[in-house]
Amino acid sequence: MIPAPVGYLRASSLEEALDALGGEDAKALAGGQSLLPVMKLRISRPTVLVDIGRLPLAGVEIGDGELRIGPLTTWDELERAEALETPALAAFGECAAGVGDLQVRNRGTVGGSIAHADPASDLPAVLLAFGARLEVRSPDGERTLETADFFRGPFTTALSSQELITEVICPVPPPGSGSAYVSVEHPASGFALAGAAALVRPDGSTSIAVTGVGSTPFLLPADRNPAETLAEAEIFGDRFAPADYRRHLATVVVRRALGRAGQRAEENRP
Repeated sequence: MIPAPVGYLRASSLEEALDALGGEDAKALAGGQSLLPVMKLRISRPTVLVDIGRLPLAGVEIGDGELRIGPLTTWDELERAEALETPALAAFGECAAGVGDLQVRNRGTVGGSIAHADPASDLPAVLLAFGARLEVRSPDGERTLETADFFRGPFTTALSSQELITEVICPVPPPGSGSAYVSVEHPASGFALAGAAALVRPDGSTSIAVTGVGSTPFLLPADRNPAETLAEAEIFGDRFAPADYRRHLATVVVRRALGRAGQRAEENRP
């Protein structure tokens, strides 16, 4: 289908972008891999697109014990980032490698996917497992949002209409840690029917998060058996996968992610 008529502005600065987003029904355009499809279906009908694709908000860096990812970093850039080529951060590359197809990975952006908040998106599970936080900015200033508080429901976040994600920040796990991301994808869409991110630290503690099985991604309690938590969790079903099947898939990907992360942690210990 063809999108409804829409205005277009290519922002030359973050300030210009934020100001333009104050217009009625304005939408930020990054890579466009989430927004344009829903515009073609006329599910979304913004009056103006504010193109932020050329703003200097891309890159992957590690410093002072933190991993920093720019929101305009593409999936391909995330997958190939040398800073992530460690057992402790392996989940990021695994997640990025499984997103969409070649076109999506070369055009789609990390920040755009996070802001879109598709309940089957892969990266939110990784961010939850790592305890990430999001730096966001509006004309009124900056604020920090914990990932656990960011996702409010399907395609719904804590962002206001005039806010943009400016950085994703994750604490780097201690030496001797390992991480992994595992998903079972729908063969046509590539979205996760169930996905799990696991982080295993050298002291044996773990962080596990799942995606694709509920209205939002969620973190499993550290003091409970994952299978018991998933057995009680509210899991949704659809024509692609009934709730019971998704629950089963969730237990499978959690077990696989935890096993792979544990193996990497073991191999990474001094």
